[in-house]
Amino acid sequence: MRTIIWALAATSLIPVAAAAQSNVEGRVGKLESEMRAVQRKVFPGGAGQYLQPEITRPDAPQQAGGTPATSAVADLTGRVTALEQQMASMTDQIEQTGFKLRQLQDQFDAYKRSNDAQLKALATTPALAAAPGSAPLGGGDDSARPAATPARSNTPVSVAAAGDTAPSAAAVAGAKVDKPSTGDTPEDEYLYGYRLWAAKQYPQAEVQLKKVVADYPKHRRASWAQNLLGRAYLDEGKPSLASMAFYDNYKKMPDGERAPDSLYYLAQALMKLNKPADACKVYGELTDVYGTKISPSMKADVQKGRTAAKCK
Repeated sequence: MRTIIWALAATSLIPVAAAAQSNVEGRVGKLESEMRAVQRKVFPGGAGQYLQPEITRPDAPQQAGGTPATSAVADLTGRVTALEQQMASMTDQIEQTGFKLRQLQDQFDAYKRSNDAQLKALATTPALAAAPGSAPLGGGDDSARPAATPARSNTPVSVAAAGDTAPSAAAVAGAKVDKPSTGDTPEDEYLYGYRLWAAKQYPQAEVQLKKVVADYPKHRRASWAQNLLGRAYLDEGKPSLASMAFYDNYKKMPDGERAPDSLYYLAQALMKLNKPADACKVYGELTDVYGTKISPSMKADVQKGRTAAKCK
């Protein structure tokens, strides 16, 4: 009689075990499909090679000798449950990351629209309207590094040889500025813009420097002129326009002689716009791209800038 009872009990458990196994197999199949979808999103171009996670249950009881105390179906169910929880956590992290990226993109678009509006308004002013051959920002560069750093004066060699010096108290706005005439037209045009900037005649200097960039985009002085254009905006108290000028110089002429300086001054302009986090990113870009090319004095100034911006 006892044998018959045990046989009947075992027979009744077979459908239950089969149903449990079928349920687990369905969950595993669904989980594998979702995991592949997530991995295609996280690891694009993986050529179909997916990670094979190994999930164990640290809380699963063990018998003596290392033999699991639970049945194979129960143990597999626990492992699948743990995997599903990790899958849900990973999906949540991906969604949060995507949301943050969209926020950053929206902030950048808003910043660009604001700068575009200011540039459009500036283009309608009489000073710019009277500039023959002036063009939108982009293409060249000019100056060097901070005016407080004697090692990186903005004065070009040819200007210094002619007796010109950096801006001084004697250089007042409205003073007559002579245009050089050496026979080298691009050089003369740039030096004239530099002299206007040195005399603190910023609107006239901006018009002249834009003209240099527009008329001689392939000349080495284009890089100097675009950078000095940003310096003029910065000295005139227009950090938004200055940041656009510096960014255009770096982006359009990354190999220009004053491209590294434009990145440095872009960070300075961003600090004036109360954007220390963006300034830190620019400092990082400067050291990453031009780390082996910039001088020790610039490296020291970059470090001071990072300290002022409280960069991590």
